[in-house]
Amino acid sequence: MYGIDTDAPGASTGAVDLRSDTLTRPTAAMRAAMAEAEVGDDVYREDPTVHALEERVAELFGHEAALFVPSGTMGNQIGLRLVCEPGQEVLGDADAHVLTYEMGAAAALFGLSSRTVVSDGGRLSADQLIAQVRPHGDWHLTATAAIAVENTHNRGGGLVQPLGELERLFEWSRTAGVNVHLDGARVFNAHVASGVPLSTYGRLADTASVCLSKGLGAPIGSVLVAGAERVAAARLWRKRLGGGMRQVGVLAAAGLYALDHHLERLAEDHEHARLLAERLGVDPATVETNMVVVDDVPAPAVAEAAKAQGVLVGQVSARRVRLVTHLDVDRAGVEHAAKVLTQVIGDLAGR
Repeated sequence: MYGIDTDAPGASTGAVDLRSDTLTRPTAAMRAAMAEAEVGDDVYREDPTVHALEERVAELFGHEAALFVPSGTMGNQIGLRLVCEPGQEVLGDADAHVLTYEMGAAAALFGLSSRTVVSDGGRLSADQLIAQVRPHGDWHLTATAAIAVENTHNRGGGLVQPLGELERLFEWSRTAGVNVHLDGARVFNAHVASGVPLSTYGRLADTASVCLSKGLGAPIGSVLVAGAERVAAARLWRKRLGGGMRQVGVLAAAGLYALDHHLERLAEDHEHARLLAERLGVDPATVETNMVVVDDVPAPAVAEAAKAQGVLVGQVSARRVRLVTHLDVDRAGVEHAAKVLTQVIGDLAGR
C-alpha cells in the first residue's frame, strides 16, 4: 500500500491519488476533534467553535473579521461582491480560478462584468493589470472596481505570486479607488514556500478567501476575511446564497485542527513535488509548491495506463498532466508514483 493515510476511509484501495489536494480525507485525530467540538446554531451566531475559527483566521491574516463559508467558490464570489457593484468590472488573469472555474457566478449572481489579461503562466504583473484598468467617471466605459489575484496560481502550476508585485498592485490600488480580492485557495502553500507571513498576504487585499479543504486536509470549508463592516455584509450574502449553517462547529473544528497540525507540514508536500519533478525530468525550479506539470505527453493515455497501476493523475489538456502532492500521499507513495509514471511515459514515447 502506497501513500495512504491508513486512518482514513478508502485506504484499502491502495491508490496513489495525485489528481488534486482536494482529495484528502480527515485523519483519525481530526475526526476526534470534530466529534468533540462544542456546537451551537451558527445562523444565530451561537456556535463557539465557528467563532474561534473565524477569530483565528482573521488574526492570522491581519483583518478585523472573518466568515466561515462552505466553499472557496462562495468565499470568492461573496468577496468579489463586497468590493464590486453590479455593472462594474472585475479584472483578473485569463486563467484565474474565479473567472475560469466558478461557472460565471459573478455575472450570473451579482451582475458583475469581468475582463481578463493574459499573463506569463499566471505570474502576476502589477503593471500589466494596472494598464488595463478602466477609470470611474467615464460613462462610455465599464469602471474597473476590483482586481482578483490568485495565490498560489492553480493553472500556473502552483506558482507563488511575487511579493513585490503584490505590494505594487495594492499600493497603486489605494490611490486609484480599486479594490483587491485575493483568491487564497492555496495561500497557505504560498506562505510555507515563501516564508511570507500570512498577515502580509492579508494586508495586501481588501477581501480574501482562504481554503481549509486543500493542503490543510479539512473535509470542507473556506474562510472569507475582510474588515468588520464588509464581513457583516458578507453574512447577509451568505444567507441569501443558501450558505447559512447550523451546528457547523463540527466542521470548524476540522479547520482549527488543520491550522494547528497541518500547516507547517505543507513543506513535505512541496518536497515530494520536487522529488516527482526530478524523477520525471521536469525542472525542479519550476515547482514552487505542491504541483508538478508534465507537458508534451499524451495525457489521456498516460492517465489510463497509470490508473491501471494504481496511480491517478489529472489531465489539464490533451498534452498536459498535473500531479498534486498532499496529506494523503507519503514518501513511499511518491516513489511508487514516480516509478510508474516514468515507465508509462517512457513506454508511450517509444511507441
